[in-house]
Amino acid sequence: MLKKLLIYLLVILPIVASAQYKRYKPSKKRFRTSTSSSFTKKRKPRPEFIIGVGASNFLGELGGANEIGTFFVKDLEFKATRPSAQIAYRYKTASRLAFKVGLYYQLLNGSDKYTAEPYRKNRNLSFRSHVFEVSGQVEFFFTKQQQGQRYNIKNAKGMKSYNFQAYGFVGIGAFYFNPQAKYGAYWVNLQPLGTEGQGLPGGKKKYSRVNVCIPYGIGVKDAINKEWSIGLEIGIRKTFTDYIDDVSGVYYDNTALRSARGNMAADLADPSLQNYPAEYGGNASGSFQTLEGQERGHSNQKDSYMFINITASYKIPAKRRTRSKF
Repeated sequence: MLKKLLIYLLVILPIVASAQYKRYKPSKKRFRTSTSSSFTKKRKPRPEFIIGVGASNFLGELGGANEIGTFFVKDLEFKATRPSAQIAYRYKTASRLAFKVGLYYQLLNGSDKYTAEPYRKNRNLSFRSHVFEVSGQVEFFFTKQQQGQRYNIKNAKGMKSYNFQAYGFVGIGAFYFNPQAKYGAYWVNLQPLGTEGQGLPGGKKKYSRVNVCIPYGIGVKDAINKEWSIGLEIGIRKTFTDYIDDVSGVYYDNTALRSARGNMAADLADPSLQNYPAEYGGNASGSFQTLEGQERGHSNQKDSYMFINITASYKIPAKRRTRSKF
């Protein structure tokens, strides 16, 4: 259901918004009439503060679809949905163009328990990560906000105000992430443990928990009065790291890892169920022991995440100029 909703929002909304705009587009005759009215003076766009809350989801190695090799929305796992929040500042530089800078928070989650695919299920890895992002975005509005009668007086002559807008955006940002896994009753930071042998002989160097992302997506907003608007925004983040879930490469020698980093590191590096069906590569008894160098993740596919937020926008009131009494 969620996948169908996402596809609908990504494809249908811009078309509907465009049709709505054409419906309310005034004729040249009405436009000439309205411009002569004192109610239709062009008003300078005002900056906006935006807050939003919603749901986030992770797209990576852990969990996902019941098959290997899927990606993007097809690999979306509803059980991994977690909270999302944002606070942003928007400034319109033109009638259809705006710049937005924002702070975003996502709680990402993934687990092989969510999938029925035999290899992922046997791997039995899981994680959570608090993600903090700062980004700047350029927004292009598909529909132009129409300032008509200031008070929308019923049956008054002149063009009506049209406040529904749809937009797309793209930008660049940076984010901090910190993958954790449950060990007993506690959540443990995974990056310092080097679960794939990072920092050990023959292993890779430790990955950074700060990375770059490319935010893009679509949104809609509708004014409910002069100051406030409500909307919906779908954001997707392309990243350049494959370690948001701490899974990317191959298994390191678990005995060497246990000797160098302790039992906790070795246990979290390979918590596999050792129960892999024979038809998928296990032995006749169905057991399956992971070995050094065996695939643990897919390093050629970078992680990404997405969110759907309900937003509220507040336009900063314009300063009024007062005439001198003298």
